[in-house]
Amino acid sequence: MRRLAMMIAVAVPVTANAHEVWVERDGNGPARIYLGEPAEPMPVGGDPEFKNLTAPNIVGQAAVRQVRRSGYIEAQVAPGDVRVTDDSVFKPWGEAGAKEGVVYYARAGRSETGSRMAYEITPLTADADRFALRYNGKPVGGAKVTLVTPERRSIELTAAADGTITVPAESKGRYLLSAAQVETGRLRVAGGPVEKLHHIATTTFTVR
Repeated sequence: MRRLAMMIAVAVPVTANAHEVWVERDGNGPARIYLGEPAEPMPVGGDPEFKNLTAPNIVGQAAVRQVRRSGYIEAQVAPGDVRVTDDSVFKPWGEAGAKEGVVYYARAGRSETGSRMAYEITPLTADADRFALRYNGKPVGGAKVTLVTPERRSIELTAAADGTITVPAESKGRYLLSAAQVETGRLRVAGGPVEKLHHIATTTFTVR
């Protein structure tokens, strides 16, 4: 029994760090909020961990109607870019005094240039292929950013000293940018206090 418990404790952080939350939207239609691995084909019925995505917060929009679909949450949102945060997907893991947690930041669209989440990948100008990674409004220079193309090909990019990234968007379809960084200290997520916090951000946009 003890061995099983240790195996589960090891598995949780791997799952939490491998997964991402992302948002897809077509025009001004409803937003679709996913949990999974965006570079991999989505399993029928959604990712096995999708059950943990229960209450995503849609930034700046109150009382948004959310409907649980097969593999995603559908949200009726206002026109424009959509931003979602969630720090309750995975409960803190690890031993007492060394707990870890994860908070997700997801965005769909590139029409607005400002940052409204603590960790966000934002376009420098509307509908452009140049973005900036910002943490608490400050650029994150030298960060690794992964681009997932419409063909599900992963390309690793490196942010410049000012946090900017130029995206090689060469074909039509939906692109996804993702980045992650770790914060240490006396921190907290919905499930309780943690000493290490994984911040994971995604931004999706469509080339037509």
